[in-house]
This record gives sequence, C-alpha cells and structure tokens, in this order.
Amino acid sequence: MDSTPHGTAVTAAGFGVKGPRGWVFRNIDFVAAPGSLIAVQGPSGSGRTCLLLALTGRMKSAAGTAEVGGLPLPKKKAAVRSVTALAHVPGVAELDPALTVGEHLRERALLQGRFGASLRALLKPRRERRAAARALVDTALTAAGLDLESLPKGIRTSVRDLERLEALRLSVALALIGGPRLLAIDDTDLKLSDDERGAAWKMLHGLAAAGTTVLAVCSEPPVGDEDVVLVRTGSRPEPTAPEEASGTSTATTDSEDGEAPESREESETGETGKGTQGEPGPADTARADSAPAETPAKPPVDDGHDDEEGTADALAETGRA
Repeated sequence: MDSTPHGTAVTAAGFGVKGPRGWVFRNIDFVAAPGSLIAVQGPSGSGRTCLLLALTGRMKSAAGTAEVGGLPLPKKKAAVRSVTALAHVPGVAELDPALTVGEHLRERALLQGRFGASLRALLKPRRERRAAARALVDTALTAAGLDLESLPKGIRTSVRDLERLEALRLSVALALIGGPRLLAIDDTDLKLSDDERGAAWKMLHGLAAAGTTVLAVCSEPPVGDEDVVLVRTGSRPEPTAPEEASGTSTATTDSEDGEAPESREESETGETGKGTQGEPGPADTARADSAPAETPAKPPVDDGHDDEEGTADALAETGRA
C-alpha cells in the first residue's frame, strides 16, 4: 500500500543528485512505510538538504529511482510537490523575522483558502470559510505543540523574538496547514539543547503516529529508537578504475531510468571534476627508468570540499528554478 489517508510511503534505490562540480549524494537506499519517521543524518555539506528537496519534488535527481506514494521521481515531481510540504528549509521555506506569529498564520491560511481549497469550499459563505480556516490553524498549532499563550506577546510575538524550538514548531504548524502527506523538515536539531532536541523528536513522533510521514534532517538521530528509519549521507563513492586496455573510460549514454550520463572528461578526471594523471604507457615507463629518481609528489588530500561545492551548486539551481 503506497499511502494512507494521511501518510505516504517513500522508497529510494541508488538515488543520487549531481551538480556541475560533482555528485552531491548518491547510492541512497531505503524503504519507509506510510506514517514513518525518517531521519536523514550526515555532516554539513553532505547533501542532506538536497536529498530532502529531491524527495519532495523540488530538485531533479540524476541517478537511481525513488517513489513517494507510488509517484516516481523525477517524472512526477509536480504531483509529488502537491502531497508534500517543507518546513524550515533555509532559502526555500523559512520564516520572515520581520513578521509576527499571527501574520504568518493568517498569510498561510489565506493562501490555503485561495489555492489549496476545492471549488465547493470557495463557494461557501464567508463566515463558514473563516471558521474552517481557524479550525485548520488551531489543529496545526496543536499538532506542532505551539502554545500561543506561552509566547512573550502571544500571537503578536515577532518571529525574531522566538526561541529556536518555538520557531521550529511554528514552521511545522505552517506546513501542516496544507494537510501534507509527507512533511519534510531541515536542520531539525540545529542549535537545540538536549531537552529541546528531545521535545522536537517527541513532536515529530506524534505527527508520524497521527499518520503523516515525516522526513527530518538532523545531525544526531534519536538514540536507540527502533521506530525511526535512518538514512545516512556523506559516504563518498569509490573511484572508477581506468580500463587496462586504453587507460581511459568509455562515456555512458542516457538510460531509460533517467540516470544522468557521465561525460568522458568526468569519467577520466573523477566525480568531482578535478583532473588526475592517467597510467603511464610503455614509453613513459622506459623514460622513467632512465631518468634520475625524483621525490614522489604527495597525493591530494580529500577534505570533502567537492561534496560541499556540489551541494552549493545544486541548491543554487533550486533557488533559480
């Protein structure tokens, strides 16, 4: 079964995204049932946010396959976007510090009423539409655990005056107003204390238990929680060995599953686009034997910057889309 009335199943096999300067992530494999809590763990720059955006139809994948509620990616990106929502994704879906909590809620409810409601709902009397919007907002706030009365100025509290956990709860509440089947949250535990981190995961567990599938990017997943589907990013793929006959790799062609082809230059220079020297031929070996020995150069240090560059490129492309 691909979905429930609320949650949706999410699967990935060999899933990957590639930027202009190399792979952002690749070889992601997992299966999550409807109503699951999926934790994406990895160091900064390892493609966690790009994985979140790709699985919600906001970024095009380059390798492997993935499905959200039976909808294949990237072919059905628009359909996937209609059943998913983002919360607290910097540069894509984030709070405006100049607005108050009430202004954020009213704006989101207005957008939902205008563009997310059915034609029958739009034809209802204004009083009924207002009552329905208030009920929708109240339900979202309760699910996110945000108590407006506990805020310094109640609903008039500015976003810049919110604590980190309160801002996270508000972001989640705004996303829930649209009734998504898959809720994706970035930087879930960033700058949270241990107690706040526990409260955040408790909130996400409650959302998943209510039926909504939750995809949460984090630096530290809950310890010993068997109900969490853990997905890790940051493992670098093994380099492709050059062919023994010619010392070069053959360029690949487009495949039916939508995997992005690698050019001959990329195959020869590696995933990150930085060139490496090929294997010496017979003539080179002969010259090396007759020439005086030289001190071998130190191999380049892999500091992970290429993954961060690929991630930055992919996020920049998403912002321009």
